[in-house]
Amino acid sequence: MSEQETPAFLGVECSLKNRKWRLRSTNERLGLTIAQRLGVPEIVGRVLAGRNVDIDGAERYLSPTLRDLMPDPSSFKDMDVAAARIVEAIQSGQTIAVFGDYDVDGATSSGVLKRFFDMIGVPLVVYIPDRMEEGYGPNINAFNRLKGQGVDLIITVDCGIVAFDVLDQAADTGLDVIIVDHHQAETRLPKAVAVVNPKRHDESQEYTYLAAVGVAFLLLVAVNRDLRKLGWYADRKEPNLMALLDLVALGTVCDIVPLHGLNRAFVTQGLKVMARRANPGLVALSDVAGLDETPGTYHLGFLLGPRVNAGGRVGKADFGARLLSSNNPSECQELARYLNEYNQERKDIEVAVTEEAMDLVEKTGRDKDPVLVVAGEGWHPGVIGIVASRLKDAYQRPTIVIGLDGAEGKGSGRSMPGVDLGAAIGAARHKELLLAGGGHAMAAGLTVARDKVADLTDFLMERLSKSVDTALQNASLGIDGALGLEGATVELVTQLEQAGPYGAGNPEPRFVLSNVRIATASIVGENHVRCILTGAGGRGRLAGICFRSLETPLGDSLLNHQGASFHIAGHLKKNTWRGQTTPQLMIEDAYRRT
Repeated sequence: MSEQETPAFLGVECSLKNRKWRLRSTNERLGLTIAQRLGVPEIVGRVLAGRNVDIDGAERYLSPTLRDLMPDPSSFKDMDVAAARIVEAIQSGQTIAVFGDYDVDGATSSGVLKRFFDMIGVPLVVYIPDRMEEGYGPNINAFNRLKGQGVDLIITVDCGIVAFDVLDQAADTGLDVIIVDHHQAETRLPKAVAVVNPKRHDESQEYTYLAAVGVAFLLLVAVNRDLRKLGWYADRKEPNLMALLDLVALGTVCDIVPLHGLNRAFVTQGLKVMARRANPGLVALSDVAGLDETPGTYHLGFLLGPRVNAGGRVGKADFGARLLSSNNPSECQELARYLNEYNQERKDIEVAVTEEAMDLVEKTGRDKDPVLVVAGEGWHPGVIGIVASRLKDAYQRPTIVIGLDGAEGKGSGRSMPGVDLGAAIGAARHKELLLAGGGHAMAAGLTVARDKVADLTDFLMERLSKSVDTALQNASLGIDGALGLEGATVELVTQLEQAGPYGAGNPEPRFVLSNVRIATASIVGENHVRCILTGAGGRGRLAGICFRSLETPLGDSLLNHQGASFHIAGHLKKNTWRGQTTPQLMIEDAYRRT
């Protein structure tokens, strides 16, 4: 039976977010067998079975370790060449620089390299391009500046895979470059000493799900191994690479790559490292963000990540990488404070641009187009990606938001499952509709001439319309089961945590509280709705919060409930306040019954 033919869970064909609710396919017998075999609660077994985990793989899934899941770095194309060149530079005293992207994946990739080089007592120059002045990826002016400062070798992280012209020019000047990336590669590769990227066409494709920081970590394993073989640690302390996994976890979660296989091991172990609070930068960032509990993927994705990103979006591009690689507590506290302020500034700009973009969509009547392409004068390039995500969620369409400035525009896009936006942007670049562009299935960036925006829109409409139609037909909200209000307990949340960490590719269990009513509802923060849910006859109480829902059909219905009965979907979290831990429902969708 196709997803479209699957009966709607609880009869919800069209929720307040215009989605059909679908019960995730679960082999009940398999779930029970997993639970009995591993001695875990039955609900955990059901969740694992619903995520296609078999009996043989269940134990590894619950306890992912690097020992079991880590590949030999040498299995990647050019890895040995890259490691050998870096070791050569280290031994001969050459100056090495890392050139990183300004997002969290780039900052953490730069951070793990810098911390490793500090551990072995070798200087490393860190260069993060300014988003406003230099744009994304390698640029020849920056490379020339680095060469003028005596840099012999540049390692690009989270960028570089399609920087053909820049790397040709760099090669002509005699500058050696190693590319460490995870974005979609083309058949031809840029001119470089080595190109390490699991998305190379000649790779096995087994590890295409890695974030750049994961690839960078594997490179350091290879470098460390080579240094050990050459006796580098005969009179030096060998670094503990496991100590870098907190940054690997942060970059992996924030880049929204699938949390399966090696990524699960990275994040599971990285969260343990982060809980030890050994990285002064992460400690300062956690404190300024108000993180006062054991960190989880939610905290990485919604508290820490946005603040690291804020420097590149509206402030100083290198602040995130500097914070994550610094061992000076005072410097870290100052950088974290600045990033917190930049994050608030980013929020203010984001709200203004989002309102303008949505007004433009409504006024032009293009909200039903298969792809939304909106362009505005002077829209800040640091927030257009977030705005694209907001519009994508609001209109359930792949969205590209372009900030125009002079003859060009900087754009950022977000897609939906089943629609490969990165491939479409690559095709548009080949059609010479773009000055630059690239990305992956769910996100992409681009630079476009002002007079090509309309042509780009038409091209994307034609290329993606069929896949968008199919994706919309299959659009649904996966549900793991229904719960009574009394079943939403701290004990249940604790049991479910055993199947984590959750994130992309391993969705957090989502339950429906059926036939509940709203005792109270209020607006909190800038645009969130908080509720107290009760059962039949007012029995039981559960706190719930629906983020960024103000002035949406979902938020409006919760606020103006008028005593109606609801089915409410979401996932459960622990909420600790003044030493007391209670369950809380993170509301994602609802269906108004009466």
